[in-house]
Amino acid sequence: MSNTPTPATGPVTLITGATRGLGLETARQLHALGHTVHLGARDPERGERAAQQTGGHMLPLDVTSEDSVRAAAELFRSREQHLDVLINNAGISGPHATAEETTADDMSTVYDTNVFGVVRTTRAFLPLLRASRAPVVVNVSSGLGCISAVGDTETRAVAVPDWLPALGYASSKAALNMVTAQYAHALPGFRINAVDPGYTATDFNGHSGRRTVAQGAEIIVRMARIGPDGPTGGFFADHGPLPW
Repeated sequence: MSNTPTPATGPVTLITGATRGLGLETARQLHALGHTVHLGARDPERGERAAQQTGGHMLPLDVTSEDSVRAAAELFRSREQHLDVLINNAGISGPHATAEETTADDMSTVYDTNVFGVVRTTRAFLPLLRASRAPVVVNVSSGLGCISAVGDTETRAVAVPDWLPALGYASSKAALNMVTAQYAHALPGFRINAVDPGYTATDFNGHSGRRTVAQGAEIIVRMARIGPDGPTGGFFADHGPLPW
């Protein structure tokens, strides 16, 4: 697919971390629904393959690099006059270590993608989002970022897989939830929400998840398609709102 798209007739969407897993499936579903989809990719070759698979357009983008994010926004502006939907999907789990073994550097690496990457990208693309008539931001979070649920012993035993390095990952998603709420408060003309795709089988977890990528992407796609009268500042799963 060409990386210089013709003027869009449907919503214009950017997905970070879109070369595999939930990002790739979300791109596929939104393209099928008429969105012009730009796939953020750290690896351009992989990004080109993903664009061909989904009918989208590859955008070189590394959310951990201020220079890369800035260059991506400039390139995007040369392609499109506005951005309707930003899906902050890029995320990492971090080193597999116990809470006792986890270092501050380990956590910093996770936060650089899962939290600071969202802030870098959102800030850089704000002018393009403001040019939309109904801007939407979807932050891909996790139920593990829900403090009330994880604080419950029985819920935690069911929800937290043994392999998960929960100190860095879960706390980064809790931070992302607060970032979501703060952006929604600061930008009342936007619809800004966090979503929990559930425990989805992807490369991220060695395909150990209980849900398919199509199932996991459903809530991302649903919240990407809300209108100006839709919710904002919330945290959602398939079955409805989640507690923070």
